[in-house]
Amino acid sequence: MQHFKLYIDGDFCEASDGALLESLNPATGQVWATAPAASELDVNRAVEAAHHALYKGPWSQMTATERGKLLYALAAAVEADAQRLGEIETTDSGKLAVETKAQTAYVGDYYRYYAGLADKIQGATLPIDKPNMAVFTTREPIGVVAAVVPWNAEMFLTATKVGPALAAGNTVVIKASEEAPGPLLAFAELIDQVGFPPGVVNIITGFGEPCGRALTSHPKVARVAFTGGIEAARHVVRNTAENFAHVSLELGGKSPILIFDDADLEGAVNGAVAGNFGATGQSCVAGSRVFVQAGIHDEFIALLVERAEAIRIGDPLAAETQVGPLATEAQRLNIERVVAESVQQGATVHTGGKVPEGFDTGWYYEPTVIGCPDQSVASTQVELFGPVMSVLKFDTEEEAIELANDTRFGLGSGVFTENLARAHRVSAAIRSGIVWVNTYRAISPISPFGGFGLSGYGREAGLDVIYEYTRTKATWINTSSEPMANPFIMR
Repeated sequence: MQHFKLYIDGDFCEASDGALLESLNPATGQVWATAPAASELDVNRAVEAAHHALYKGPWSQMTATERGKLLYALAAAVEADAQRLGEIETTDSGKLAVETKAQTAYVGDYYRYYAGLADKIQGATLPIDKPNMAVFTTREPIGVVAAVVPWNAEMFLTATKVGPALAAGNTVVIKASEEAPGPLLAFAELIDQVGFPPGVVNIITGFGEPCGRALTSHPKVARVAFTGGIEAARHVVRNTAENFAHVSLELGGKSPILIFDDADLEGAVNGAVAGNFGATGQSCVAGSRVFVQAGIHDEFIALLVERAEAIRIGDPLAAETQVGPLATEAQRLNIERVVAESVQQGATVHTGGKVPEGFDTGWYYEPTVIGCPDQSVASTQVELFGPVMSVLKFDTEEEAIELANDTRFGLGSGVFTENLARAHRVSAAIRSGIVWVNTYRAISPISPFGGFGLSGYGREAGLDVIYEYTRTKATWINTSSEPMANPFIMR
């Protein structure tokens, strides 16, 4: 049994009241680790440590270049430790080890990208309309940042928040998911080894009440960067009514993939598989609504079913496994319920739709393809966060666009076509924060990431996001040798 600790003000510690939470291994359903469940007192201690580090500690005196050097060192440390961190993430969340290890290593590029930007944050000199006035702007850290990270893609989703926050000079309190806190509590060891001053990065975990509520409503938290579900996000928004913290929300969705009859069929099938069965479907950008033009629909379904039934299900730590378990039992129960409801509504399960044979322990579910008559079917409406895709037929380009946009969400989308003009038309017409054309689930620290509608607001990654972690200050300097004029004499 492994035990992790909180990381507050440079110390590894237990919860103040001794409370613990248990983390289950999704492959076995058994407890494999424990961690402290932070109390409101622990949250306050973490935020106070971050606030002190920001305004009074050595971090406040560091130059931007010095901050960048620490981020460069963190990038190297993450890459060097990617195998260990990946195995912890896999054991804790069920995500495939081949993906967690590769993704953690790639996370180093995110920290390196923001390390390079740390001393590129610039203000401006303004051509002001007043004589004898020099006016310029500077960008200052926004303050203490609360980074709330879910259990899926933990190292990646942490880097998209912590990288720009630290580069801009802020301090951070990270709340790891209580479902799988291990990777981030282990990541604290790297923060400590690299040499960030105490309080600059604090890592805690705990339940929504009191931990999440106390953190996001804390009066000394200036910004909340949240990734998670819609209902939790609504609590976050309500909490920040108390402290007026700036908020960014990344909330997932029901992303559409549009496949036209001129598409490369093999590439399109690969895109649908990547978008739905990659990461066992536990991805915020899962392309779980697949729209196929009528002329190729039946051929597409046949190829897709063949690919789905060939997928190797197994131990997520095994290199040959392609789909592992779901992260929680509640997810599987929800998927079973929605699939059954969809069938009652007229949908057809082409393949999958049940627990795979031989997997009596753990929370496994077969890669599933559901043919849907329309978008009133439950599986097209609910974010399932599992290896389930709904396939629908369309006739015209206009119909495809209308179907794609018929959703409250708007995070990712995919378009498969060999027609360049169509690619431009359709990608421009789809209402989503990301459009992939003839590919899917590609990411980079250079490209912004975020959604429309119930998929949230604000962006992560990319160049401009670093400015979302700063405040603009305007400074006016009177350059006249004369005393300031009498304010009651207007000229």
